[in-house]
Amino acid sequence: MAAFAEGTPCWVDAQLPDLEAGKRFYGELFGWTFDAVTGEARVGGRRAAGLVPKRDGRMPTTWTVYLATPDAGALAARIRAAGGQMVMEPYPVGPYGVVALAADPGGAVFGLRQGGDLDDGLQTEMEPGSFCWMEVYTREKDAVDTFYAAVFGYVAQDLTEGSLDYRVWSPPGSRPGDDTAFGGRAVITEAFPAEMPGHVLVYFAVADCDAACEATVRMGGRITNAPFDTPHGRIAVLTDNQGARFAVLAEPEEEPAKARAKEPTKEGDKAGGGGSRAEDDAETAEKSAEKPDDMT
Repeated sequence: MAAFAEGTPCWVDAQLPDLEAGKRFYGELFGWTFDAVTGEARVGGRRAAGLVPKRDGRMPTTWTVYLATPDAGALAARIRAAGGQMVMEPYPVGPYGVVALAADPGGAVFGLRQGGDLDDGLQTEMEPGSFCWMEVYTREKDAVDTFYAAVFGYVAQDLTEGSLDYRVWSPPGSRPGDDTAFGGRAVITEAFPAEMPGHVLVYFAVADCDAACEATVRMGGRITNAPFDTPHGRIAVLTDNQGARFAVLAEPEEEPAKARAKEPTKEGDKAGGGGSRAEDDAETAEKSAEKPDDMT
């Protein structure tokens, strides 16, 4: 079973009120097929995401990213000690491992996932229809930066450009840069609605950003932030027809998204595309702040 470095994304799922409607929506949007036994979404036969029924109406309709760990119980203790909270304590899911939900000091919720004998999480990233990036938005920058450094030991690369403050994360022990980064932290500024809470935004790769936006609207979803270009691709933030928010990224034609099975090797460096990954992600956060059309 392939291993994920602790603290790196290893799974994503969405809690939806209508599971079958979710399968129709994302099946058309991302070309997903669904395993007849587990219901997991697949891209080219490889595990890409999960859609699960929302059993408690008080829970949000949302996408959740799960961070890998070899010991969910020990990680939960570190989270509490560092000022985070456990939303849902670790619990076993049979041969599929152990899962939990936690919140950082800024209120952003993320999952923990301890792999089991029959499940090694994501089997594809970066190709169309697959997870490609995570982004933590917060109003508590200092507390949140200290939290992720203490709990996961992330290697940080900061970008400060004018009033913009963005931090890119790489796994512990790695060299910070485009070839190792898996996510980032953005600050919720006054440009965002005052009621917007800390949250995690999940990104999926697509072949055509504008086509993904058109399909989303056609199927009853909404465009939260209209498509805009960055040095490494075209990005939009969308909301599905049940209220779950996510982002899509279409890489430039000369740099097509590549399938990345979970192996020791990492995605190739993209610095030649006209700017660093940090600059790209900072622009994403800045654009989201400029046009916060929808908060769902």
